[in-house]
Amino acid sequence: MKLTVIVPGRLGTRTGGYEYDRRMIAGLRNRGWSVDVRELDETFPRPTAAALDAAAHVLAAIPDRATAVIDGLALGAMPAEVERETSRLRIVALVHLPLAAEIGIDRDTAARFESSERRALTAAALVVVTGKTTVTALAGYGVARDRIEIVEPGTDRVPLAHGSPASPLHNELHLLSVAALCPGKGHDVLFRALAMVPQHNWRLTCAGSLERHPPTLERLRAQLRADGLEDRVSLAGELDAAALAACYDSADVFVLATLHETYGMAVAEALAHGLPVISTTTGAIPELVRSGARLPAASLPPSRQPDQSAGLLVPPDDVDALADALSRVLADARLRERLAAGARLVRDRLPTWEAAVGKMAAVLERVGDRPAQAGHHEG
Repeated sequence: MKLTVIVPGRLGTRTGGYEYDRRMIAGLRNRGWSVDVRELDETFPRPTAAALDAAAHVLAAIPDRATAVIDGLALGAMPAEVERETSRLRIVALVHLPLAAEIGIDRDTAARFESSERRALTAAALVVVTGKTTVTALAGYGVARDRIEIVEPGTDRVPLAHGSPASPLHNELHLLSVAALCPGKGHDVLFRALAMVPQHNWRLTCAGSLERHPPTLERLRAQLRADGLEDRVSLAGELDAAALAACYDSADVFVLATLHETYGMAVAEALAHGLPVISTTTGAIPELVRSGARLPAASLPPSRQPDQSAGLLVPPDDVDALADALSRVLADARLRERLAAGARLVRDRLPTWEAAVGKMAAVLERVGDRPAQAGHHEG
């Protein structure tokens, strides 16, 4: 099978969406697929005229009847270019999060994104989404359910985290948060919540790019100074795989105050390390954290089976609820151990990247059997 994958900017960018793209590309190649990766200009999803012209040339160079998977950050911003090629290419939209759902954009920008993305999605032969919640979102774009396939991310089989070293001179719990510092990840909510908790037995590492949204970084640094948390919160920046694995290994609790997720790859990765989670009720996070909520206990009725949730979840942007969850976990060693036990149960049920790639391959094979079409027009 031959495939062209089109991404905006550098494929090596360290975000969950790009990681998903990289893992799918590598997995398909391991299965014998020929995958040609084309990187578009980094101005997407707000492309310049020159970037759109270059993208049009990339699409035009793809052979007739070929399958092209276009990351949603690019596809939704170039509807005319996609419409121009849809009669000869099998175009698959890969949507991690609709452009109009981006946190922090104004209403006019969201409306422009929605109009643009609606056109592009209509022209696509199929839409692949990375989380179940996106199916509902795309219904508002007129995308019929039978044109959507769900291919959720996988996880690696990794060692259990050892946690922070315990000693009479060291009794701080290591909290870890993995997310780029940008408006949608809720770092400001997390920092406000930590400033409210009465316990001081913690330190926090925030792993994630400091360059995605400079205004957010400036605000967060000012917030840490104002709350006197600079010495206990490390903004570690973008880490390579080895450094990030070391952070997971030394962590005691994983925290993600995200405002909106399609899936929640960082939470899944934390659970794969057996870490208890404090996060929000968005995307697939509730399903991930509570997938171990029932232990097999045939002799007990369901109402009496022990709760083995792997974490505490709160509504997005609820500082008080997050502060309460943090305080409970920091103060109660037995609660931490119970949640960690739940995480160890969940990790054995997490889907693997191999299984995720297998599902993607099956989806793309079905697309390859179809003729190229001149677009779809739902009412």
